[in-house]
Amino acid sequence: MVDKLISFILDIFSFNPDSPLLFTQHYFWIFFVAVFSVFSLIHSKILMRNAFLFFVSVFFYYKTSGWFTLILVFATFFNFFDGARIYKSKSNGAKLFWLVLGLIVNLMTLCYFKYSYFFADMLYDLFGIQIKVFNAFAWIGNEIAGRPAFSVDQILLPVGISFYTFQCISYLMDIFRNRVEPVKNILNFGFYVTFFPQLVAGPIVRASDFIPQIYKKYFLSRRQFGIAMFWILNGMAKKIILSDYIAVNFIDRVFENPTMYTGFENLVALFGYSLQVYADFSGYTDIAIGVAMLMGFYLPKNFNSPYKATNPGGFWKRWHISLSKWLQDYLYIPLGGNRTASFGTYACILTISLVGTILSGSIWVAIVVISIAAIVTLNCYKYPEKKKNLTSNMNRLNTMLLGGLWHGASWNFMIWGGLNGIGMIVYRFWKDWDVFARVIVIMAVTVIFLTLACLFPAPIWNIAFVWSLIIFIGSFIRLIYNYFEGEREFKFLETCWAVFQTFVFITWTRLFFRAGSNLDPSEANEKAWDTAKNMVNKIGSPWDTSLIPQICHAYINVFVLIIIGMIIHWIPENTKRRYRFAFASLPLPLMAIFVVIFVYIIYQFITADLQKFIYFQF
Repeated sequence: MVDKLISFILDIFSFNPDSPLLFTQHYFWIFFVAVFSVFSLIHSKILMRNAFLFFVSVFFYYKTSGWFTLILVFATFFNFFDGARIYKSKSNGAKLFWLVLGLIVNLMTLCYFKYSYFFADMLYDLFGIQIKVFNAFAWIGNEIAGRPAFSVDQILLPVGISFYTFQCISYLMDIFRNRVEPVKNILNFGFYVTFFPQLVAGPIVRASDFIPQIYKKYFLSRRQFGIAMFWILNGMAKKIILSDYIAVNFIDRVFENPTMYTGFENLVALFGYSLQVYADFSGYTDIAIGVAMLMGFYLPKNFNSPYKATNPGGFWKRWHISLSKWLQDYLYIPLGGNRTASFGTYACILTISLVGTILSGSIWVAIVVISIAAIVTLNCYKYPEKKKNLTSNMNRLNTMLLGGLWHGASWNFMIWGGLNGIGMIVYRFWKDWDVFARVIVIMAVTVIFLTLACLFPAPIWNIAFVWSLIIFIGSFIRLIYNYFEGEREFKFLETCWAVFQTFVFITWTRLFFRAGSNLDPSEANEKAWDTAKNMVNKIGSPWDTSLIPQICHAYINVFVLIIIGMIIHWIPENTKRRYRFAFASLPLPLMAIFVVIFVYIIYQFITADLQKFIYFQF
């Protein structure tokens, strides 16, 4: 009996890499009940409460990431003392020194764990320099332990390192900009950095938004309790019913081997992935918001129905809002924003273009890059009034390229980010044209793709032709309406059309995002490119339409869930707010019954081991 008890306790306080502590596991909810029970006894003693949540959060991260917890502890202590040094420095030069030191330490730590393979591969491809990736931290750990406890020949990515690193960077920069004062107590600061609901997958919490909350007394109204429970249930449903079920039963199978499936299946899997990644990441955020709210803390809204966006820029104002605002404030604006171009603007775009051109090994890529550079230079010289617009677009493209690299250490993520940046730039020009100009431009583009499809038969040209033809037809119909009806407004239809185009564009860019996900960094580039190429080839090749009814019948549950998920997503926000408040207003006994029934239904959809959250890789 004693041995079993000891074994049980050791199991609680040990890390199992095959079973990390996830929101969707019942172990987490046992953990949270225990934490909340202690929290309810000490919540009035603010310092004790914050210290308790700090240590609980560190333990939570240990149960998620094992010994990588030491990196989190190091980041906590280093940024606490570095922020204090920035604030206490008398001269601007000293402040800048401590800021730069903080940025270097944070970014180098992030780069070491996340981008070592990426940079090693790039050096080999560019210069033929062979660098063997070596885990120095594992070697140090082995020396301390006196035995080979850790593997030195592989660098693993700590869960959520990008999120808490960016959070620490924003803290240092806000102190430097005199937007916040440093936290005076290491326990309070540790609580801010490590708060467990948002630790491993965000949202990225600004110091100015969260730190004032850590000094406030606990308060939770009856309605807030109901809303918190709603967010938790909503997130669980998104994750388990939508994301995990359609991924395990369809999407993952297709992406694993696209050539084994038809073009129709590949296309549905690609569009289904847009729902999966949204349901997965926003589901995590919903649970995090709900759990934090139960403890009296409020995390920022991270998603705002992103697939209702009418343009690529609008999408990124709705998707992962905390990251988008972070990139805007700490990357886009420092580069020059919409005002001017900085040295960093040209350095980033030239470096990425040069390296990308060399690595591609294609003369056509070089020609395209040189042509674009020449056109931009000539326009800036001939039309000085357009320089501001051009430089802002370069800053926008740089931000999206580096934002793509943040998501993953491979060129596929940069391609994905670059495509989103190009989409934002194209839309800025598109919206300034009248209907006639749009028709002429898209007609020319359609003819070009048709010509390429005829002269150089390839699936990619077929896809491009079909999509440009759809846009042309929509634009032409609008032109005819204008001709007969004048400038008559068709706001609802035009909004639907814009939402449809944006959703299709975002989905196609995700081809590179999904193909590069969950891969060993050492093989991510090649394998992801092959996956993306095979899917394009299958989608763009002729279909056997007679198989479509059989496919729909075989995957009826998956396809129905995808349709239902999209319908729910596009429900008007006012309607969602009403049923959210209606749930929050239920009598507690009725709410409890509803929660039990809903949780039971949710877990009926578990068909395999619970999947990790997609954004755990970041």
